[in-house]
Amino acid sequence: MAIQIFILCRLIEGNNYPYKLKKQLSETIPLAQLGGLTESKLYYNFESLVKQGLIEPVEIIKEEHRPDKQVFAITTKGREALPRKIYKLFENAEVISEMVVGLVNINYVDRDKVVAILEKKLIYFKERWENIAKLEILTPVDKEKEKFLDFVGEYASSRSDHTFHWLEKLIDLLRQSKS
Repeated sequence: MAIQIFILCRLIEGNNYPYKLKKQLSETIPLAQLGGLTESKLYYNFESLVKQGLIEPVEIIKEEHRPDKQVFAITTKGREALPRKIYKLFENAEVISEMVVGLVNINYVDRDKVVAILEKKLIYFKERWENIAKLEILTPVDKEKEKFLDFVGEYASSRSDHTFHWLEKLIDLLRQSKS
């Protein structure tokens, strides 16, 4: 979903073609290091967006001794779908790193709605952690296993605290930046 959001956002800014977007993406970070993004996945997502009616080919650029470049534009349906896709990205994200594309393109959505989504997510995470923390081990364990269970418990607690902290910070940042 993130790559489709990226494509739609670039096409809102102006018509473009896949190879040029690939070059823009890979100028700062090699394409292979972008969370498993490959050139074929990029082209696949262009095709998927065409099938969904969110983008459409508008031109073919022909250059001598070079492959043809198919230029795409975002459709009205694509402009309407973009905010929904961004909201869905925030709803589905388990960690903040999965929200980066949404955060970079936050200007295409209502920040109050994103804040509401994140507040709901924070409450869910906190309730889930409280339930996990209440669980007791029902079967006896030996001292060796107890060490590892304590380790896992500390790790999970630390990760939860970290997640809560950064989600709260992000919510505050979104509230402050909308004014």
